[in-house]
Amino acid sequence: MLRPHVPLNEQPTGEIVPTITTLGAVVPHDPGHAPCGCHHSTAPLAPTASRPAIQLTPGTVLALVGGGTAVVLIVGVVLVSMLLAVAVTGVSVAVVAVVLRSLLASDTKRR
Repeated sequence: MLRPHVPLNEQPTGEIVPTITTLGAVVPHDPGHAPCGCHHSTAPLAPTASRPAIQLTPGTVLALVGGGTAVVLIVGVVLVSMLLAVAVTGVSVAVVAVVLRSLLASDTKRR
């Protein structure tokens, strides 16, 4: 399970990659056998697709727009509720300050 797995190249390219030693000297890669005299044909490369990595269908665009709208609305509701909570807290603190001032002012007039 913990053994390293080296992937094998199914279709070799014929490119020789030099091996670098620990001292930095380049050692040429040994192919392991002498080249044969016959003429091998190289396999044609598969054509690459020129389409984008992400395909957007009308349904996907509609889902993205709907999801984005929902996120904007939810964030807006949360921010407005936080602003409303701050406003209510400020008003209640102001009312308490006015009541305390009134009580303290009437208390000093009685003496």
